[in-house]
Amino acid sequence: MIIRKFVPTDLKRVFEIENMSFDQSYGINMFQQLYEMGIGFLVAEEDDYVIGYVMFWIKYEYQGHIISIAVDKNYRRQGAGTHLLVKAISILSLLKIDTIYLEVNENNTGAVEFYKNFNFQIDRVVPGYYESGDGAIIMYLPLRKSGVS
Repeated sequence: MIIRKFVPTDLKRVFEIENMSFDQSYGINMFQQLYEMGIGFLVAEEDDYVIGYVMFWIKYEYQGHIISIAVDKNYRRQGAGTHLLVKAISILSLLKIDTIYLEVNENNTGAVEFYKNFNFQIDRVVPGYYESGDGAIIMYLPLRKSGVS
């Protein structure tokens, strides 16, 4: 498995992974726009086949944000998500980010546990965050305190 920068020819495959992973997904045009804005955008590739992705950016001067991370359902629990998240955290840490935030659906207990394994902490719950009416758990990782890099 390799982690590499997203290239525009990955767009269709990344969008397929997004749609299989989330009930409410970003539109394909949003992926294109975010890429053109220069966000951090990485893919995991296995045998020249994209199996996952992560998008992240600097939201404020010292605050990073994981926009989205997903792995093809046929490749989950094989380390791709871990490799993608570790690489995103590493890049944000090199950019002197103090804290990384993300949102996760309150019903996605597997994702919450995944992030807790990386020392993400729960900040708060935002009721009705998603179009479905589900709330979002806001989680954060204090890089200077956690030692993650």
